Amino acid sequence: MAEAEEQETSSLEESTDESEEESEEEPKLKYERLSNGVTEILQKDAASCMTVHDKFLALGTHYGKVYLLDVQGNITQKFDVSPVKINQISLDESGEHMGVCSEDGKVQVFGLYTGEEFHETFDCPIKIIAVHPQFVRSSCKQFVTGGKKLLLFERSWMSRWKSLVLHEGEGNIRSVKWRGHLIAWANNMGVKIFDITSKQRITNVPRDDISLRPDMYPCSLCWKDNVTLIIGWGTSIKICSVKERHASEMRDLPSRYVEIVSQFETEFYISGLAPLCDQLVVLSYVKEVSEKTEREYCARPRLDIIQPLPETCEEISSDALTVRGFQENECRDYHLEYSEGESLFYIVSPRDVVVAKERDQDDHIDWLLEKKKYEEALMAAEISQKTIKRHKILDIGLAYINHLVEEGEYDIAARKCQKILGKNAALWEYEVYKFKEIGQLKAISPYLPRGDPVLKPLIYEMILHEFLESDYEGFATLIREWPGDLYNNSVIVQAVRDHLKKDSQNRTLLKTLAELYTYDTNYGNALEIYLTLRHKDVFQLIHKHNLFSSIKDKIVLLMDFDSEKAVDMLLDNEDKISIKKVVEELEDRPELQHVYLHKLFKRDHHKGQRYHEKQISLYAEYDRPNLLPFLRDSTHCPLEKALEICQQRNFVEETVYLLSRMGNSRSALKMIMEELHDVDKAIEFAKEQDDGELWEDLILYSIDKPPFITGLLNNIGTHVDPILLIHRIKEGMEIPNLRDSLVKILQDYNLQILLREGCKKILVADSLSLLKKMHRTQMKGVLVDEENICESCLSPILPSDAAKPFSMVVFHCRHMFHKECLPVPNVNSPAQYCNICSAKSRGPGSAILEMKK
Repeated sequence: MAEAEEQETSSLEESTDESEEESEEEPKLKYERLSNGVTEILQKDAASCMTVHDKFLALGTHYGKVYLLDVQGNITQKFDVSPVKINQISLDESGEHMGVCSEDGKVQVFGLYTGEEFHETFDCPIKIIAVHPQFVRSSCKQFVTGGKKLLLFERSWMSRWKSLVLHEGEGNIRSVKWRGHLIAWANNMGVKIFDITSKQRITNVPRDDISLRPDMYPCSLCWKDNVTLIIGWGTSIKICSVKERHASEMRDLPSRYVEIVSQFETEFYISGLAPLCDQLVVLSYVKEVSEKTEREYCARPRLDIIQPLPETCEEISSDALTVRGFQENECRDYHLEYSEGESLFYIVSPRDVVVAKERDQDDHIDWLLEKKKYEEALMAAEISQKTIKRHKILDIGLAYINHLVEEGEYDIAARKCQKILGKNAALWEYEVYKFKEIGQLKAISPYLPRGDPVLKPLIYEMILHEFLESDYEGFATLIREWPGDLYNNSVIVQAVRDHLKKDSQNRTLLKTLAELYTYDTNYGNALEIYLTLRHKDVFQLIHKHNLFSSIKDKIVLLMDFDSEKAVDMLLDNEDKISIKKVVEELEDRPELQHVYLHKLFKRDHHKGQRYHEKQISLYAEYDRPNLLPFLRDSTHCPLEKALEICQQRNFVEETVYLLSRMGNSRSALKMIMEELHDVDKAIEFAKEQDDGELWEDLILYSIDKPPFITGLLNNIGTHVDPILLIHRIKEGMEIPNLRDSLVKILQDYNLQILLREGCKKILVADSLSLLKKMHRTQMKGVLVDEENICESCLSPILPSDAAKPFSMVVFHCRHMFHKECLPVPNVNSPAQYCNICSAKSRGPGSAILEMKK
């Protein structure tokens, strides 16, 4: 029996997945059979009706039994109501009162937890019953029953029940739904709605297809809310809205009216309806035609989710359900009940009860995994990690990695390890060994953790060996990127040495070995390799690890590699490698010696003064353009030695400079004129020396050379009287541009005259201005009070008795004297001067202000 149940469950799953196989769209609902007690019941009996409460289920059978079940289908209570079929069960909202009607006309309404009970037997089958939703309240003790007529039962104040006929004469009442103050029911002619408050019937919605037998294709009713009724009959669905009528429209009409807001046709016959947010769940009875026999047969029922539109609908999902005995079922045998609170939908048939529920995030992830959409499944799990129950992010991630490996996407799989494995070192090591088994260690190497966590050294060494065997460049990259403490350095060093035995000149391996030596603080060996390779990092290595003691005998190698960087480094670290040591090491390489000493001289003209004599030869040999600047800036080089070298090499400019610096200006000028034949340079030299004899020599040398004369005429005017040159020019000598030169001389002379006159005017104006300023200053009064003293006798300048006559002298230097304290003026020099300032000529203290009283 258990095996049969398993087979049926699997067939149900297969059937509900049919649409899934046809489309990649994810189903909206998931299905499972209601088993346990339900299975036992339906093996001996058949389900006829069912109603659902949030707390429990109530199932009626063809043998007149009513079972209360929990949500797993376990039987909690059993009622023997009738020997014949139970037609309908109704519960109030509290779930404390239940109404039952059966095919033999029996009606029972009773409390599940109280002794309250109502019994009645009619002379015809009672098809429907509905208790007031608030039946638990004493003011709402009402229920309706329906057979050939619709009766409203109400308990009076003396606990007696009285009945009222709400409707009759249109055939059997086959469906009823009570919501709030509204009762909706269906008979053979259509659907009516009754307002229990106003005691008025407010609408009649006729059925569309009257060709269908109402007992075989019953009407399905469903309240979406207190004012929205959904009607399904045959293949037609109508959505009706109950609205309040405006007071001005009342007259003799009910206070409410019904408006059909949506109406459309479906493909199959409707067996049940239920709301799902703004959508509808529709249970459909399907008939199909056999291709072989061309006869109709009952197909599997369908559960569709549709989106209603004003005149049509849009199908959201559609599932075919393999329920037990579907081949023998009719449209009236299926029922759709639902639990509003949990969005659970119960498909009831005589031999089966199937529960449909909205798929949760776990189901969504199941579907994604089934479709091998691991990336989306992982993302969904991360977003909903607090709500998922059956799945773990890590398990999904590991499955994703395995899938990528199986698909040959090794690089993507390795990259995903970073996110999925995180800081779990054990999982990292497991995955690395898995990649090793498939020969893809290289793929995972860029993504291995290097800090938190740190794997076993063996893992990193295994990957390094893999690269060393097949990819030197990749091996070098890993050594550069990985910290040296991740692996056993000595093991890797030995492995590299073994490979260098086969290929001793491999630059990549040599460079990598140097880096390994550096990690191992074996800087000497690393430096030696860098120098051999002439690698740019050699200077950084020396600076970083202070290896100056190791390079004292390797200065030539460093200079050969990069003289600029080497010199800068040596000069920046003179305290570690002295200038003397560097010069000695470079003795056999004078060109490098010159580079070092030249940079030293540029930094400080005095530090290498002991080598300035040597530098003269070095500049002359390797860098003549900088020789003259060196001779000019150096105060320590021997001039005689420098002159000797310059004369030997016929360096005219340098010789001229040295001769002039040694005081032999005439020889220097002679060399300019005879060797360089450059009159402009000769004139410039004469201007610098500003020596009349040099100008005379220059004129004498130039007097028989017309070009020199032109040059002198153009430049001599401001230093020597041009007449001296002009008088010596021989008559008849042709001088180039003589007229222009004479005009220039005259213009220069006129310019000098104008400058002198302008300067004179400025001087006179300034003198007059200063004189006026001094006169104004001296005309100002001088304050004399009791605090002033005579600078000679040091007594107060003013007498204590103001009535006595007194006489004082105040100089413009502000020194004051009693007149009698000053010496008597000389007859030859009547002017008086301040004794303190000792003025001997007319100045600020020479003028006198005399005060008498």
